[in-house]
Amino acid sequence: MFFRRAAKNPNVKDENNGVYRVRVRTQRHGDIVELRFTRSAHIGIDDDGNYVYRKPILSSQNLDKGEVVVQFDKRYSVTKTEAEGAAFIPVSEWED
Repeated sequence: MFFRRAAKNPNVKDENNGVYRVRVRTQRHGDIVELRFTRSAHIGIDDDGNYVYRKPILSSQNLDKGEVVVQFDKRYSVTKTEAEGAAFIPVSEWED
């Protein structure tokens, strides 16, 4: 049996040492907010036993509000990303 490696999510940058980053643009004013989170400190378990990162966002420029949710499987591969009040900026568009 062959195993396929799950495709990486285009919205989440995995820095390989248990550190992840996402960037979102708020819907109201287009402010960019970056979130950095780690497996050990920020990712929890939801009611169904899945790993999840949930974070309210607040832009510092115009105080736009929203929420980001990133879901993971048991291997900490991203399975789903959702944003309320904002839209994800794909990692390929980041200007680091």
